[in-house]
Amino acid sequence: MEINNLIKKIKKKICSKIKCEKILIEDKTFLHRKHKNFDAKKYHLKIKIVSTELKLKNKLESNRYIYSILHQELKNNIHSIQLIIN
Repeated sequence: MEINNLIKKIKKKICSKIKCEKILIEDKTFLHRKHKNFDAKKYHLKIKIVSTELKLKNKLESNRYIYSILHQELKNNIHSIQLIIN
């Protein structure tokens, strides 16, 4: 999947499940190109979410919830996610 399509899909999925005041997704794949297990078909993403709803949960619960929403993408298109929740 092309990165811009993946980012749009992720934003749509997250925003359909969580009330987000703001969501920013950055492709950080270029930082990992020299890693031993690098797979050009999978992305490294940095996701920043501003959400009062998520802030009411503890960090572990918030992260688990995001991972459950993105389960299919993690399986097929994402190698790793850096989550920042404010």
